[in-house]
Amino acid sequence: MAFPKSRFLGVDLCTEAFSKSQAEAARRRLDNIAFEMRDLSMVETLGQFDLVTAFDAIHDQRDPQGVLTRVRRSLRPHGVFLMQDIGGSRYLENNLDNPFAPLLYTLSLMHCTPISIAQGGPGLGTLWGVETAQEFLANAGFGQVQVHRLPHDPINAYFVASVT
Repeated sequence: MAFPKSRFLGVDLCTEAFSKSQAEAARRRLDNIAFEMRDLSMVETLGQFDLVTAFDAIHDQRDPQGVLTRVRRSLRPHGVFLMQDIGGSRYLENNLDNPFAPLLYTLSLMHCTPISIAQGGPGLGTLWGVETAQEFLANAGFGQVQVHRLPHDPINAYFVASVT
């Protein structure tokens, strides 16, 4: 087993999201991983984690700023939050040359924005923008935020946000 001294927790609103993961963990006899259904906009976990990750999820939240603040509070000193999200701009004119922009705006209209608004959220959508994400992370109390682009992934940005 890799990382036998580490503990891992998978969190999602939907328990069905865990079925394959739980089966795979059981098949591999991984006893250092657990899965819990949680609404991260409601959970207050203080200083328990060294690393928290979120993949293409924050812009869909009912309270994205609140979730990011809770993520920040959940980290230990020197903890890190890795957030993958769409790497576009919040400004339409900056997305005009992006060949993925029509798809991303369509996904926003058909899925992301309605999901957020149905929960009473701001409806940020996929193109909430790197600019907005950086502002939200700073407002959540992250001291340092680095944005990375990976050559094999032209759509996403990877935000590495540090507590200190």
